[in-house]
Amino acid sequence: MMTQHFASDNNAGICPEAMAALKRANATGHELSYGEDRWTAAVCDGLRALFQTDCEVYFVFNGTAANSVALSAMCQPFHAVICHELSHIETDECGAPEFFSAGSKLLAVEGPLGKLTPDIIEYTATKRSDMHFPKPKAVSLTQSTEVGTVYTVEELRAIAAIAKRRGLNIHMDGARFANAVATLGCHPSEITWRAGIDVLCFGGTKNGLPVGEAVIFFKKELAEDFAWRVKQAGQLASKMRFVSAPWLGLLENDVWLRNGRHANAMAKRLADHIGGLEGVNLMFPVESNAVFAEIPPPAQAKLREKGWRFYTFIGAGGCRLMCAWDTSPDTVDRFAADLAKALHGLAPAREAAGEARGRGRR
Repeated sequence: MMTQHFASDNNAGICPEAMAALKRANATGHELSYGEDRWTAAVCDGLRALFQTDCEVYFVFNGTAANSVALSAMCQPFHAVICHELSHIETDECGAPEFFSAGSKLLAVEGPLGKLTPDIIEYTATKRSDMHFPKPKAVSLTQSTEVGTVYTVEELRAIAAIAKRRGLNIHMDGARFANAVATLGCHPSEITWRAGIDVLCFGGTKNGLPVGEAVIFFKKELAEDFAWRVKQAGQLASKMRFVSAPWLGLLENDVWLRNGRHANAMAKRLADHIGGLEGVNLMFPVESNAVFAEIPPPAQAKLREKGWRFYTFIGAGGCRLMCAWDTSPDTVDRFAADLAKALHGLAPAREAAGEARGRGRR
């Protein structure tokens, strides 16, 4: 029975290092609750060391809460957040950002390759300044993006320059932050606070954790009262060590980065295998752990008949094929082989259709 798919990196299990850290935290008897335990303190210190700066760190259960509660700390109800039209906060969070901010409006805009640009932000931030329109207060970036592309250091700095000029704080949805760092080969600080990012939602679940995201405030004044926001949102874990401790498994020996590199490598392997197949069109550059491909619907059906799972309603359309920290080369190769067979089975039909068109022209 097939045990790996390409529907989502959320489908993967817990990486061994995170599981070991979780077991260690469970083996120490009673610990203080609500984040007062030594495990949570150790992870917070570890994240400060990783980013090479003093920052405020909080843990929540999932990415929707991380993004939404973080944005609520950046905006009043009459404010607005500039985001990409494909961003998760716009398309997949059921209005949670607006709910937790008590009404802040999302200004969703277009941008090439799933990215915002300085010009788009400048235009959106300045097109209205009257009190009848919500006041732009924040920019939300997704790194890596919902179509698998990655903002470079230079792109982020250019965006930050415009944002700061217009008094906008910058939030980064880093559900796949590890994959972006792995692609760029830079220090994580270079695409966060050193580039002008104020708040990062650092994704752990897609990187091998059982549950939990870290909300990291580089602009510490934005974290004022954030603990109360987390509590009110139902995101304060009483046994916090079981949310935080697995992070130690990711941080030690840079397992988080190793996991990101592996997932990216599997996506590159997949793109190399299927990109040259007749009938398949790769829709975006493969810069992280996502491959978006246009695949003929009959071939999609054949893949699903064989048990493969993938989504076609996420991002900009096409088939989204996500690789995870544990995706094996064999899984990639089997999928590519099954796709090649499925496409080959369509060839006679395509040839017959072509001959029919030819006879019609004669």
